[in-house]
Order: sequence, then C-alpha cells, then structure tokens
Amino acid sequence: MKIYTGSGDRGKTSLFSGERVAKNNLRTEAYGDLDELNSCLGALTAALEESHESIAEIRQIQSDLFHIGACLATTPGSPSAAALEPFDEQKSLYLETAIDRMDQNLPPLKGFILPGGRMPAALAHVARTVCRRAERHTVGLSEDKTTGQTPDAYQAVLVYLNRLSDYLFVLARYCNHLAGEADILWKK
Repeated sequence: MKIYTGSGDRGKTSLFSGERVAKNNLRTEAYGDLDELNSCLGALTAALEESHESIAEIRQIQSDLFHIGACLATTPGSPSAAALEPFDEQKSLYLETAIDRMDQNLPPLKGFILPGGRMPAALAHVARTVCRRAERHTVGLSEDKTTGQTPDAYQAVLVYLNRLSDYLFVLARYCNHLAGEADILWKK
C-alpha cells in the first residue's frame, strides 16, 4: 500500500466512518489537534530518561488519544460508530491519580509559572497548550448542531482533555523538580 493516494489533493479527507469532508471542518480540526498532541507526547518521551516513571503513563495517554481520535473521526449513527467502544470516563481518574502522585513531591505553587526549564518540562508545556487547543475544538464540535450529536456526547472526552492538560502542567513541574530546576515564576 502506498502512503500517498492523491485523494486529499483537493482539500478533502475521509473520516473513519468513510464520509469525505473538508480538511478544515470541525471534526478534522479536533482530531488533528489530538494527532499533534500525540506527536508532542512522543517527543516528550524521547526527551525523558528511559527509566523515567512517567513514560508508561504517557504511552497509555497516547493510546487513549488514538481512541478519542477514532471517536471524533466517526460520524454518529454510522456503522463504524457502532463498532467503537464509548470512551471510558474512568480514564480521567487514572490521570487524577498520576497528578496526585507527582504533586505530593512538589513544592506548593506560589504563583503563575512560565513554561520552560529543562527540555522535558518545556515539551510537557507545549503538549499542554496543544491539549488545550484540542479541548477547545472538541467543545466547538460538541456544540455544533450539524454533527447530529447531543452536546453531552463528548462529555467524557472533554473531562479527560481538561484533566490531561492539568496532568501535563504538573508533569512539567515534576520533570523540572526531578532535575533540580525550580519553577520559573512570572514577575509582573
């Protein structure tokens, strides 16, 4: 199978459920952000030491993002939609447990911090901002009346993305902390 087909040369792409849509519609914007976020997480794991305790968590998150992407790339009511398992709202609890584990080792947050520090922390901050964009686009998709879905259809996904951005913020602080790097506080 060739990687290039030419079928997208005129600005259209196929959804998981088979329909052809513009590459810039709400659905493709949302799952495109997830793809970008997944790549950011791959870069983050490449920057971490091989023994870093968060690598397994991040790999699970990457798998979760593939599942969410498949859900977003599928038109409701299509035969493909019936084949997809709903996104498990318990996945957010997994993130909360990881956040709590890291946070208990961090000094109290005393103000706004600037993204940066060591490379893994900086990459976690980049991933966090991409995650926030994915969340905004998923909110837009959930509120769009033309999708054929109720606004709460993506509720578990929205909770997960919101929690994931929190996880990435804490992970950035945690990476810096493990490296002996203090938070960079915002100075007015």
